[in-house]
Amino acid sequence: MNPADLGLPVDVPSTALFTDHYELTMLQAALANGTADRRSVFEVFTRRLPEGRRYGVLAGTGRVLDAVENFRFDAAVLEFLRERAVVDMRTLDWLASYRFSGDIWGYPEGEVYFPGSPVLRVEGSFAECVLLETVILSILNHDSAIAAAASRMSSAAGGRPLIEMGARRTHELAAVAAARAAYVGGFASTSDLAAGFRYGIPTVGTSAHAFTLVHDSERDAFEAQVASLGGSTTLLVDTYDVADAVRTAVEVAGTGLGAVRIDSGDLLLVAHRVRQQLDELGATGTRIVVTSDLDEYAIASLAAAPVDAYGVGTQLVTGSGHPTCSMVYKLVARATSADPKAVLHPVAKKSSGGKTSVGGRKWAARRRDADGVAEAEVVGTGAVPSGLAGEQLLVQLVKGGEVVAREPLEAARDRHRAALAALPLSATQLSRGEAVIPTEYA
Repeated sequence: MNPADLGLPVDVPSTALFTDHYELTMLQAALANGTADRRSVFEVFTRRLPEGRRYGVLAGTGRVLDAVENFRFDAAVLEFLRERAVVDMRTLDWLASYRFSGDIWGYPEGEVYFPGSPVLRVEGSFAECVLLETVILSILNHDSAIAAAASRMSSAAGGRPLIEMGARRTHELAAVAAARAAYVGGFASTSDLAAGFRYGIPTVGTSAHAFTLVHDSERDAFEAQVASLGGSTTLLVDTYDVADAVRTAVEVAGTGLGAVRIDSGDLLLVAHRVRQQLDELGATGTRIVVTSDLDEYAIASLAAAPVDAYGVGTQLVTGSGHPTCSMVYKLVARATSADPKAVLHPVAKKSSGGKTSVGGRKWAARRRDADGVAEAEVVGTGAVPSGLAGEQLLVQLVKGGEVVAREPLEAARDRHRAALAALPLSATQLSRGEAVIPTEYA
């Protein structure tokens, strides 16, 4: 069974209104003056990484492909636009048959990126491309921010598994997207069942403090949980006194108890004490899971602690201080007609305040040293230098309006692992710094 084919409650029937009002008013004006059909190239990129970050992680590409396929103006949507007088009747007639028929190229999901990297390139008529700006940016900015935070946390965890637990800290639909992005960035599982159902991500969970508190004693709660879920379950041991709870947990579940979870206190100190106590009780194989407002710095501070897994919520789903990647969607080239042979003229915004951009339809490649380690992100227009032909980063995602590069989520997860491994070692440092490799324009 492919859950993506079921039409789940976490989806919407149309993504057409996931856009800004001015996209449609631009369309109306372009239809009126004859520029709507001009062949155009839009690119998604960020001018800078969030402060202190060494690399970005592209996530959400698969969701973008779904959104483009579902960008349809059905009768209800058209009626809403008509009632609000958002656009005129000519534009409504045009929207009624809207189907994206162009091409989309981009970095494959899970790949890393840097300032100026053209992570997505959308080609087609001005009219059909401009409408996709907001929905593409909303997906990529959100998902890539979560994936970048997840990647840093995964590096800090040093191979210990991470559990995504942020559903209660964000919008219910954003939680599903966040779990997906976290999985791309290196998390092993999620607590969110909708994410598990929609994307096949492993789901985990046992009990909260409420389960302990509803029972007459902590022992009663542990006995009920073990009776229902078995001795391999995870018992929450910080509702009252941790030492008493650990002792009771082993008495109830035996030395084969799966794990204990600590959700408060000085995690470094408590984890050491709990490990010592478990070992003294003979539960040497019982794992320790810690939660409680963790971020990558807190995880790194527990590197020497006897912790086996981390559960992360708030900081993950808010991008650990950087909830957006500041990606933009800019027109970089356009022709003077719809003729596919018409010359594409580079265009670019010129302004003060760091909002300038580089015109022209771009390619991107990652130059590597003799050991295969990345040393520069090379972005250019025109012909690709022969030495970089085999290192190009953009792949075709949509051809003639048809998705041609849909892939399992696991592929994006594996790709990110490989891309991160090919960066200089300093990429995983948590200390503030510039992008780990420079962006060069050819």
